[in-house]
Amino acid sequence: MAQIKKKKNSSTMVTLLWTLAFFLIWELIAFWVESSASIRSPEKVLPHFWKIVAVAFDGKTINGTDTAIQLVWLNAKVTLIRSAQGFVIGASIGFLLAILMSLSQIIKKIAFPYLMIIQMIPILGMAPILLSFTGDIDSSRIIIAAILTFYPVATNTLAGMEAVEKEKHELMYSYAANKWQLYTKTLIPASIPYFFTGLKVSAPLAITASILVDTLQGGIGLGCLLSQSLKGAMTRYVFWLIVVISAAIGILSYLLMGLLEDAISSHKKAERACKR
Repeated sequence: MAQIKKKKNSSTMVTLLWTLAFFLIWELIAFWVESSASIRSPEKVLPHFWKIVAVAFDGKTINGTDTAIQLVWLNAKVTLIRSAQGFVIGASIGFLLAILMSLSQIIKKIAFPYLMIIQMIPILGMAPILLSFTGDIDSSRIIIAAILTFYPVATNTLAGMEAVEKEKHELMYSYAANKWQLYTKTLIPASIPYFFTGLKVSAPLAITASILVDTLQGGIGLGCLLSQSLKGAMTRYVFWLIVVISAAIGILSYLLMGLLEDAISSHKKAERACKR
């Protein structure tokens, strides 16, 4: 138990040190940019991080009605809703597809090549095609988030099911278990850690895809605001604020999947029981 606590504390310290090192390097580069004789202003290259934070707490309005943080949050909510909808749809389809591919080798041979092909199509190339099919910006962005979600979920969940030893299959059949019991009692529980691995990969991807497509199609969303601020429609510090908040959202989505795994996964519960 003492070794587990020591390992956990060590991991926390390493994460803290990497975080501090990142901000230290950021500030050193910002000082170098500020002191150099470059024609470009520091806020366009790399501003001080504390100045970006100051913009978030600045009470001045930048569009006549909203402050910087209010405007960013308004657009972030739209992006998060689209991403979450696509993420849930993609994760559900990916999980069901993994079960179907596990049940039938024919389905696996048919579906797997198409999964690979879809993933090789660039996001920005896929966006106008889906927009022309759906005729709705919101729907096209939700579909793109779903597409980027279901591949990692499907492949990881399938890998979890295929990783179950043949001895466990034989044991279940020796107890006269049917297919339903085999999957609900053995294969699906065994695939849950792999399923959450897919979720951890796809959650930031869904958010990143929504932001990228926003920059291309316009409307409202973090990507749209990012594009506007980059073109000079508002102070460049707002651009950096959007970048920082977008990165934070991506990291938090990954951590949220980890918290969900800790809360509902049986193997995580077993690990916590061992620690006690």
